[in-house]
Amino acid sequence: MRDKALRLLALHRGPAPLLLPNAWDCATARILEQAGFPAVATSSAAIAFARGYPDGEVISREEMLEEVARIARAVSIPVTADMEAGYGDTPEAAHRTAIGVLDAGAVGLNLEDGDPGPGGPLHGLEKQVAKIRAVREAAESRGVPLVLNARTDVYLDAVGPEAGRFDETVRRGLAYRDAGADCVFVPGLADEEVIGELVRRLECPVNILASAAGPSIGALARLGVARVSLGSAPMRAAMTLLRRLAEELRALGTYSELEGIVTHASMNELMRGPRTGDGRSPTA
Repeated sequence: MRDKALRLLALHRGPAPLLLPNAWDCATARILEQAGFPAVATSSAAIAFARGYPDGEVISREEMLEEVARIARAVSIPVTADMEAGYGDTPEAAHRTAIGVLDAGAVGLNLEDGDPGPGGPLHGLEKQVAKIRAVREAAESRGVPLVLNARTDVYLDAVGPEAGRFDETVRRGLAYRDAGADCVFVPGLADEEVIGELVRRLECPVNILASAAGPSIGALARLGVARVSLGSAPMRAAMTLLRRLAEELRALGTYSELEGIVTHASMNELMRGPRTGDGRSPTA
């Protein structure tokens, strides 16, 4: 676990950004590992959707961790878990979540400051800093340098006047960094000039959420971005294909969307691969 955590941390300081097209189950995690990605990130929204819940901590901590554990057992590369806002608004809740992530076999944790409760849209800065410190303390108690990706939703949720969002993002990002975050995640930001200035101001690894209309990986690399993730987009892309297939089948009685898909044999072989962790099947 310690070696995996150090490997994941080192990937944030490489010559190129760490690319993470997020997984939501064992099959998607293994496909990403087979494709050559050095780590797997989960998407909390995608896992929630697949289990019949909307996004926003409606799924329980326990159910989320069950899927994280299956994914961590299914691959040999480091896994970082998206655990929303930590499943509670106290440091104690964040501590329990971090311990749960480590027990599940993951070595990274996303912790957002978006407030899913009535107090939103964001947790107060002092409260969020206390939660980050609690995560760091939990990791230290286990002797594993859990890679903490602290997310701020200032841009994603369009918090406050537009003119003040950059300064608020920097304020929160610096506080999260100083509290022990290894990387600061700013979803909802696509302006290259703003991204570049944010990287310069924070002086730590920065994670950007990719989008079809956003900067390319090459552009983000030139701006100094350390980590690029796709969030729930891969899952939604898969659902888009399923919707197209369903519409074609119902309307035309044809199934051209099936052309070129992964074969049954290759998926079967992929899921027969060696188990990791405790050696059990990911579905055990």
